[in-house]
Amino acid sequence: MKVIVLGAGVAGVSTAWFLCKAGHEVTVIDRAEAAAMETSFANAGQLSYGYTTPWAAPGIPQKAAKWLMKPHSPLIFRPDGSMFQLKWLKQMLENCDSGHYKLNKERMVRVSEYSREMFARVIAETGLAFEGRNKGTLQIFRQDKEVKAAEKDMVVLAEYGVPYKQLSALECLEYEPALAGAVGRLAGALHLPNDSTGDCHLFTTRLAELCRENGVTFRFNRTIERFDYSGKQIRAVYAAGERFGADHFVCALGSFSRPALLQLGLDLPVYPVKGYSLTLPVINPQEAPVSTVLDETYKVAITRFDERIRIGGMAELSGYQIRLSEARRKTLETVVNDLFPQGGDITRGRFWSGLRPMTPDSTPIIGRSGFDNLTLNTGHGTLGWTMSLGSGKVAADIASGVKPEIRTDDLGLNRYGKYSQSI
Repeated sequence: MKVIVLGAGVAGVSTAWFLCKAGHEVTVIDRAEAAAMETSFANAGQLSYGYTTPWAAPGIPQKAAKWLMKPHSPLIFRPDGSMFQLKWLKQMLENCDSGHYKLNKERMVRVSEYSREMFARVIAETGLAFEGRNKGTLQIFRQDKEVKAAEKDMVVLAEYGVPYKQLSALECLEYEPALAGAVGRLAGALHLPNDSTGDCHLFTTRLAELCRENGVTFRFNRTIERFDYSGKQIRAVYAAGERFGADHFVCALGSFSRPALLQLGLDLPVYPVKGYSLTLPVINPQEAPVSTVLDETYKVAITRFDERIRIGGMAELSGYQIRLSEARRKTLETVVNDLFPQGGDITRGRFWSGLRPMTPDSTPIIGRSGFDNLTLNTGHGTLGWTMSLGSGKVAADIASGVKPEIRTDDLGLNRYGKYSQSI
């Protein structure tokens, strides 16, 4: 079967990998000049299988109101003038209760844990290297109420057999010795030993090279313009004036999935949530993090690569425009200076911003679209890399007509009912 994958980020390339391994003729189309040049370029570097948590959660509306008043808020909201933003926010608020939270958490953990299995398989098969570390995530809490709130997450982790260890502030030093200067400001932590780290851009570009070696064709510098379709069958997609026909199509366009598919009558509830990162060269390895430290108060992750430190986080709802805000940079600098002041050189930091494709319930949309030959793989939010190989395998199986290895009936667009159709 001839398959076209729309999007060469980590979700699209992962899907292409499994499609080509299944024996299909695969072409990947992307508007950038190479793979992983947008959202997958400089994310926080986490493979957070254990820290898989919906943004929509009990108490979030109240917290958000307080966050918006803080100088280093993890949430920034600016009206973008669209009804879509307001509708998306309404849907997200509808998910901020304990029932929806538990349901969405279960869905997300299911995909993440399956993705962890896929990472193990792919790395065992390919030996792919991406500055990875397998030393877990240390989620630190600065307030006792954050420790208390984490108990709900521990229940779900236990249900899925995800290992974790609750720590006192002093016990954090066993996993991250360089936190010694900050331990007095911590209330406790949660260590997730199965989590990993690495460079998502490096991973994606190297996986793309393996795809090429297995026959996948990449067509870069081609923006999706329109579809040729009849009824529920797509015949071709036009990009940069060129027609690309196929038997099946997979949409992995991240935040741009919704505008691309509106012409098909599909109204995907995927909103671009802007995130920021700062990458520093390591100047004192002993004072730098060992793996990933996730600061629950600021919603900022600090991750160690071989010779670099990546600080990433925040959620800005302000539309599609990417603008490097100095206020956001200051937040990232504040957190890393508080926790690892001697680890990296801030004066040589590289500042970046990207759009994460977020659904109102934080769960990705993986599955059929209502068109006979269009599969969706989008809406992964802040966990795109974590879920990439798992969702890529599921999407490839669905496109191939093969029953996925995990439950998928509640991962598709159909869970949004009336919201999924614009016409």
